[in-house]
Amino acid sequence: MFYSVVFWMVRSRIEWGEALKESVKIGVDSFLVTALTSLFTGMVLALQMGQTTRNLFNEPIYTGTMVAYSLLKELGPVLTSIVVAGRAGAVVTAEIASMKVTEQIDALYTLGTNPTRYLLVPRFLAFMFTLPILTIFADFIGVFGGCFVSAVKLKISPYIYFNDIFTYLDCSDFLHGVVKTFFFAFMIATVSCYKGMGTKGGAEGVGRATTEAIVVSMVLVMVLDYFVSSLLVAVGL
Repeated sequence: MFYSVVFWMVRSRIEWGEALKESVKIGVDSFLVTALTSLFTGMVLALQMGQTTRNLFNEPIYTGTMVAYSLLKELGPVLTSIVVAGRAGAVVTAEIASMKVTEQIDALYTLGTNPTRYLLVPRFLAFMFTLPILTIFADFIGVFGGCFVSAVKLKISPYIYFNDIFTYLDCSDFLHGVVKTFFFAFMIATVSCYKGMGTKGGAEGVGRATTEAIVVSMVLVMVLDYFVSSLLVAVGL
């Protein structure tokens, strides 16, 4: 399947209309749950780290730095990928699996349309395009959530909060997290499409394939996170 997707992505006309429709389904429809997840993650990070530094140093220091560093490099891309895998990945798997068990994919062959070019390539492109954008939004929302808690609960000035961020973090920290999302997006698209295309057993098979796709995607996000992070650290990013 991987070879077929790459072949049709390079050698044929891409169905941009279908890719745009899938981008809306994967990206826009996942924005709210992603934003809420990141917002409260940033808030709880600020609360916990602020209280920890207060207990250690009698003052909540470097809260903005720790919140932003955690979100930009790890929690932002990882949590966003897990949310997208659970929501959009399940939708993609269920759609393709339903088409498989109802023989709609066989009908595409009969009509002279290659299913990989028409179904899989647009979904791969949609994941690769939308997941990095969702991660960027999640990073900013989480940082502002941490700023809100820092100001209200910890009495830290927003100026000090953001000054710590801009003083101790640079663009490489931001790029580290964004680059990882391309690997996550490709993996989620691969698992979701593969499980959908290999579905057997009617309605029961659709449910089984969807569950397997979600579980495998979430586990592989954590596995890939370590290896990709090691690679990026080795090249200095």
